[in-house]
Amino acid sequence: MTTDTAHRYWNEEWRRADAASKWAKAEDEVLAHAAHLPKGARVLDLGAGIGRHALALARRGCTVDALDAAAESVRIIDIAARAEGLPVTARQGAMTDLPYPDAAFDHVLSWNVIYHGDEAIVRATLAEVARVLRPGGTVMATMLSARRLPVERARAPGREISRNTWVFDGEGDKIHPHYFCHARDLLALFSGFEPLSLVDREHERPGTWHWHILAERL
Repeated sequence: MTTDTAHRYWNEEWRRADAASKWAKAEDEVLAHAAHLPKGARVLDLGAGIGRHALALARRGCTVDALDAAAESVRIIDIAARAEGLPVTARQGAMTDLPYPDAAFDHVLSWNVIYHGDEAIVRATLAEVARVLRPGGTVMATMLSARRLPVERARAPGREISRNTWVFDGEGDKIHPHYFCHARDLLALFSGFEPLSLVDREHERPGTWHWHILAERL
């Protein structure tokens, strides 16, 4: 069964998004790390949405590839990058099969993306991230924390369809499979990397726990 299907929901969300959307503002954490990247660093924004990070990183001197499974994402980013003359190449594709050569990037960013699927999808994606990163390159990613599960289960009926992978009734993207994990699971998944920092953090609403990991490719 294919479980990386959430882009079907997000394609419609991106169609409705505009400059006032919360998805248009780059995260401070992302920009803080970007300050340490060398000028001209090759960056992959994996699951780029409407381009908030891809465009911001390009403005700071990075050469950016933006990949997303949603066609609307690619269209929006391409228009914005062309309008500003930014070095951003947008492409549609699956996170489990990255269309880039080995060791192509100095940094991979994946904000609120990799957990959209079951454990097999997560493992395949991280193997691809490791492949396209140069040794010593960094990855910054967020993953859903298992601490969030009780909040989601209180909000809507849900069921575990495979290990750590849940779907929920109702509306929104959680009708599609999402992977929730404890720290021990996350570190096992990132076995090809050396963790530099790992924090379980709430996002904009109470109970929206996400792991934030910054790691170096071994």
